[in-house]
Amino acid sequence: MSTTPSIVIVGAGPRGTGFLERLAANLPELYGDRPLDLHLVDPHPPGPGRIWRTAQSPLLWMNSRAEDVTMFTDETVELAGPVRPGPTVAEWAGIDGRAFPTRPQQGAYLRWVFARARAALPASVAVHEHRTTALRIGGPREGRQRVWLEGSAVPLLADLVVFTVGHLDAEPDPEQRALAGFAARHGLVHLPPDFTADTDLTALPAGEAVLVRGFGLAFVDLMVLLTEGRGGRYEGEGDALVYVPSGKEPVLHVGSRRGVPYHSKIDYVLDGERPPLPRFFGPEQTDALLRRAGPVDFRRDVWPLVDKELGWAHYHRLFSTHPERTSLAWGDFERAYAAAPPRGAELAAVVAAAVPDPADRLDLDALDHPLDGIRFASVEALQNGLRDYVTGDLSRRHDPAHSSDAAVISGLLSVYGQLMRLGGRLDPGGWWHGFFSYLASGPPGPRLQQLLALSRAGVVRFLGPRLTVEADEERGVFRAASAAVPGEWTEARALVEARIPDPVLELTGSPLLRSLHEEGVRATAGGLLVVDTDGRVLELDGRPHPRRFALGPHTTARTDSAFTRPRTGGVAFRQNDVTARAALTFLRDRACRLPAPLSA
Repeated sequence: MSTTPSIVIVGAGPRGTGFLERLAANLPELYGDRPLDLHLVDPHPPGPGRIWRTAQSPLLWMNSRAEDVTMFTDETVELAGPVRPGPTVAEWAGIDGRAFPTRPQQGAYLRWVFARARAALPASVAVHEHRTTALRIGGPREGRQRVWLEGSAVPLLADLVVFTVGHLDAEPDPEQRALAGFAARHGLVHLPPDFTADTDLTALPAGEAVLVRGFGLAFVDLMVLLTEGRGGRYEGEGDALVYVPSGKEPVLHVGSRRGVPYHSKIDYVLDGERPPLPRFFGPEQTDALLRRAGPVDFRRDVWPLVDKELGWAHYHRLFSTHPERTSLAWGDFERAYAAAPPRGAELAAVVAAAVPDPADRLDLDALDHPLDGIRFASVEALQNGLRDYVTGDLSRRHDPAHSSDAAVISGLLSVYGQLMRLGGRLDPGGWWHGFFSYLASGPPGPRLQQLLALSRAGVVRFLGPRLTVEADEERGVFRAASAAVPGEWTEARALVEARIPDPVLELTGSPLLRSLHEEGVRATAGGLLVVDTDGRVLELDGRPHPRRFALGPHTTARTDSAFTRPRTGGVAFRQNDVTARAALTFLRDRACRLPAPLSA
């Protein structure tokens, strides 16, 4: 049995690659030229992993511009380790920075980043790639860990294990199991939550109605693969864009809780004075919440601070760039706004007195429920109303006169950092992350132009908000209705859940994480509970495990987006750096005194 110190990294996609880059950067200072075995476990290609693999349709895009995606640190990142700059996707690929790269282009970039990070390791580090799945982990807290791999009877021995598994499949929950059973009994099609690029869509026949529940980014991928992916094409551009069907498309009837797509990406640069953040929800307020003896409730204790912080970002931008749309001196408004309690009548009165046009005021509740209380006289009136809504959103997101929207997104990023300090424990059902994505991480503008063209062509039909889906046993069909058109039902023989699986450990498709859950690690609806400072996994008794770390969306320290924009502080980079340094320091200081050999 080898006594060489070893680290097993489970997951070699973007997050595993980012951790590897930080490991290589910090290794000379903290570990020197000591020997080290590094095991990378992932059935998918290292670098892109599953989600960004190059072998997928080039019709699918990234959700970020090429100039806004980097895998490398810069001087804005709070690091103890060295800054190792590198190119953005645009710089590396030599493409227009304002373009949205295809998924295969991003996968190629990630493959190159992985190769560069691996090449930066000294000769004293032996790298072993295992193109398979990690099944379970065992071992004492104070001893070497054992990681069992699919296809091997002998486990890997590890002094430290780092879980960077990314987004995962999941077993169906009770509702999805019931819908699947109904579909099987009646010969219907039911596609549960999944990654759209991995879903077999051939079961959705041409010309037939398909109910789609979900209006976020998974729906956009579905829309693309079932239209252009089946031979359709677009002619013209902008408002004159026309979809020319191939005749192979189904008819997508789409609805959701809000009934509208995520807001379009902003298409202008936020210049001029930026809001000074944080102001009302920063380290001081977070420290006070962490010191509380009792439980912290998101809606009661945190949401009012979030609301006031985002309002501060919004109004600072409005007053600094469009003072003609305000009726009070900034200094007077600032003092009154700061003195007013969050989310109360007093604050609303301060805003109303200073901002005459209600359209210039920030109302987060209205943003989250844009169609609440609106009723349409017919299904066709709903189609026209939704097209007007999407057209208005595109117009606003392309108009710097509404740059307070971009300031709110800056506020969202600031708020996300504070919520991460609270450990991700305060987001029951993932509402906050969904709200963040809805406002700040929506589709590129051209995708919504395509949605409008598909709507005009009759390929996409809008169902509305507060969508209700029923399994009609008597008629043997799925039925859907919305509060927007009372009494109207749409029937179909196919139902697609257009969303990715929730990161719930009880239902995770990862045998490794499921075994961890059964073993007794701490978890919430957001995933593995980890120490905020260095990513150590918390055990059921609340103690951090000294030899197990976790980074990424399956943890309570998930970051605001999949990738980092240059010069924005890079929270994920900071997490990777802290964890890499903790791992190397552990190996150096403990000198990995091994117990007697363990049997498999």
